[in-house]
Amino acid sequence: MITCYLKYVIDPYKLAEFEHYAKLWIPLVNRLGGTHHGYFLPHEGANNIALALFSFPSLAAYESYRAEMAADPECQSAFAFAEETRCILSYERSFMRPVFE
Repeated sequence: MITCYLKYVIDPYKLAEFEHYAKLWIPLVNRLGGTHHGYFLPHEGANNIALALFSFPSLAAYESYRAEMAADPECQSAFAFAEETRCILSYERSFMRPVFE
């Protein structure tokens, strides 16, 4: 299993727009074979950092998701929303593997 860790730099004045964007993506990732662990929005501390975590059984499964996502109209609509509202200033993507007992 791999987990994608996304760190967003967001416009703190567009938190409502980013939250809407986040709510669009959770069911999309789940529908396309992933397990979304949620978005984490600013509460205390930095007001412009948000995180998202979602997992796939393998990196190959993630690559399949990326291909499906590129052709999916709902995914393209979610990307367009972020672009139109400019709620995301930048992001970093990393892949992690979990360690369990």
